[in-house]
Amino acid sequence: DKEVRAIFLRLFAQLFQGYRSCLQLIRIHAEPVIHFHKAAFLGQRGLIENDFLTKVLNGMAFAGFVSERGPPFRTCDLFDELVAFEVERIKAEEGNAPKMIKHVRELAEQLFKNENPNPHIAFQKVPRPTEGSHLRVHILPFPRINEGRVQELLQEGLARSQGAPPATRGDKKCVVPAGPPVGMFIY
Repeated sequence: DKEVRAIFLRLFAQLFQGYRSCLQLIRIHAEPVIHFHKAAFLGQRGLIENDFLTKVLNGMAFAGFVSERGPPFRTCDLFDELVAFEVERIKAEEGNAPKMIKHVRELAEQLFKNENPNPHIAFQKVPRPTEGSHLRVHILPFPRINEGRVQELLQEGLARSQGAPPATRGDKKCVVPAGPPVGMFIY
């Protein structure tokens, strides 16, 4: 699963390399608007006639990608690092399958580490029931739920959440690395 995701991560990083240099921040509105200059991106990469990439850039998914990843100050991730710093490595691995596979495995490992930051915490496995366990009569029926007590607990939780400060994510925001300009990626 992680290796397939790593392959797609590499594919999109390679496909969108240099996209940050074609972002324009428009500040005439109360909220800044981020615009992607598609013609400049395609022209600098020499892909104006590429129908597939043109359709990708015109799609709603790419518009969401630009609005989510366009701000110059936000939480960075593995994709940002690939686009900004691994340009030459990805280009050099194009004709070398073993190096490419090694890089995909490294990315897959990094994806796994990102999703499981504490590998020492083992997932508990639920043991299989023993044979004949369903025949035991000592199992007590599930207790009746006291509706009044449930309402009390809900009200207590609601009162605590209203007085508590807003939750913040642990992600640290930083300036997103721009990476090399688009002109470097003419194929």
